[in-house]
Amino acid sequence: MANDKTAKDPIRCAVITGGHGYDVLNFHRFFRGLAGVDAYIQHMDDFASARANVRDSYDVVLFYTMLMDGPTDDGGPWYAGRPKTALERLGETEQGIVLLHHAILAYPQWPVWSEMVGIQDRSFGHHPEQTLRVEIADPGHPITKDRNAWDMADETYMMDEPGTDSQILLTADHPRSMGAIAWARMHRRARVFCFQSGHDNLTWANPGFGETVLRGIQWAAQRI
Repeated sequence: MANDKTAKDPIRCAVITGGHGYDVLNFHRFFRGLAGVDAYIQHMDDFASARANVRDSYDVVLFYTMLMDGPTDDGGPWYAGRPKTALERLGETEQGIVLLHHAILAYPQWPVWSEMVGIQDRSFGHHPEQTLRVEIADPGHPITKDRNAWDMADETYMMDEPGTDSQILLTADHPRSMGAIAWARMHRRARVFCFQSGHDNLTWANPGFGETVLRGIQWAAQRI
């Protein structure tokens, strides 16, 4: 259901990075190309060290992180803020959450993140430069409604599947990939969209990928 209060305004989306390198130019270009989305790309240190009212001002927080330790509020440099406190705030409000590509692997020993992803054992294998046929698993969901299957090149993960408390939206039948490609769920009060895909510009430039990320952000923000 659309959020009438902000339906005509751009979606304010924090895009959080850290723990993994990426193609900066094309990553920024991709998010600039998402219609109706104001993307604020920032490192996890910047997000965690921001004031709480600034973090809360975003409609959606999208994670493209692969931080594997912690999180902890103790022992880090002063500029890193309080990442555990910042992340534990997620779900206390209806602020949307998007977990993109390796963000579903982050904080592997932290139960809170596993609950957010919807997979308890997040050990994984990965396979670069695979070609997938992405199929629509739930044609009634706003993220996948009126869409068709498409082919996409990407890095894939082999890992456990989301549980029955997740709504599977996209799938792939590929020997080097988990079956679920995208799924939706709730984390307390927040909508969560998880999308396995998105390694580099080979994937970012794919129209099917772009449409999925855009709709995922819109859905998490309660715009669709």
